[in-house]
Amino acid sequence: MTDHLQPTFRALADPTRRAILHMLGERDMTIAQVSDQFDMTRAAVKKHLTVLKEGDLIAVRTKGRERINTLNAAGMKPVTDWLKFFDQFWDEKLADLKDAIENKDTPNA
Repeated sequence: MTDHLQPTFRALADPTRRAILHMLGERDMTIAQVSDQFDMTRAAVKKHLTVLKEGDLIAVRTKGRERINTLNAAGMKPVTDWLKFFDQFWDEKLADLKDAIENKDTPNA
């Protein structure tokens, strides 16, 4: 049922990839520009970008010889939809608990 979300959750699981998403939220960047922000090889950064692309969290376009990485905010929608289920679940459970506490029969004094 949620197998389609596996690549997205895999991409989000790593703190480096989450940092890259924040940077791409501010501006589009080349692999070199992203690499300059981290103490790792360009090849390692490229692997992170590949995982983000597989998770549909970034888009990559070619401009001349450069590959420009762009945040794909729409790629987060399936994750937020999945999380909304649990948000609604807990809202209902907490409302039920509140009702149970407020409607509890109290002994007569």
